[in-house]
Amino acid sequence: MIRNAGRAPGREETMVTIIYATAFYAASLLLVIALGRRIWLYAATPAPLKIPTTPAPTTKGGVVLRMIREVTVFESLFRANKWIWLFGWVFHLSLAVVLLRHLRYFLQPVPLPIVLVQPFGVIAGFSMVGSLLALWARRIVVERIRYITGPSDHLMLALLVAIGLSGLNLKFLARTDIVDVKEFFLGLMYFDVHRLPADPALLLHLTLVLTLMVVFPFSKLLHAPGVFFSPSRNQADDTREHRYARSAKLESTPRRA
Repeated sequence: MIRNAGRAPGREETMVTIIYATAFYAASLLLVIALGRRIWLYAATPAPLKIPTTPAPTTKGGVVLRMIREVTVFESLFRANKWIWLFGWVFHLSLAVVLLRHLRYFLQPVPLPIVLVQPFGVIAGFSMVGSLLALWARRIVVERIRYITGPSDHLMLALLVAIGLSGLNLKFLARTDIVDVKEFFLGLMYFDVHRLPADPALLLHLTLVLTLMVVFPFSKLLHAPGVFFSPSRNQADDTREHRYARSAKLESTPRRA
């Protein structure tokens, strides 16, 4: 049964609520299962060769620090191309802030850090879209990048840009009842479905988000968890130490006649 603290939902809102509630449950289940399976395959794939990108750390502690730098400041990308690093880092930072801002729809009461991040989330929405457009333009303008760019790359960038623009549209132009939106998502978490407003702008934004949830485990966006399993990043450059230690051990072992 669909509940609402105010008026009873109409027939159209009831159908919209049922459709989107079912879609979010299905997309969430698919995302968890497909992403979990992909991560399990990453973890189970053997890496028999030492292939860390040099200069590489020689200890496990150094590898941990390297991974932290890769995930937070994109160290290798910074060394390779400063412009791509700038737009890529701005996009990921903006996306993180936007996601933090959206946590208010899933938490009650809303923690103070999430309250404080709200104004910055709006700014991050603009910077996210701007950096995505810059990265997209690079794939069109730069010839060698255009050569290796496939239709899926354009589609993923278009989807992310559309999500950002539709979210900004909800903030500044086609406003919706955010109280009902929050009740809807809180209800989904507790399997107690509440009315979802049938505003076209809101439904467009949610449809784009659902599309991203479905395609994420099968797209190039899997570099997010995949970076932690990259042999060129998560291996220590200790090949010589281990090789020489093993050779010395074999030489010291007495041979049988």
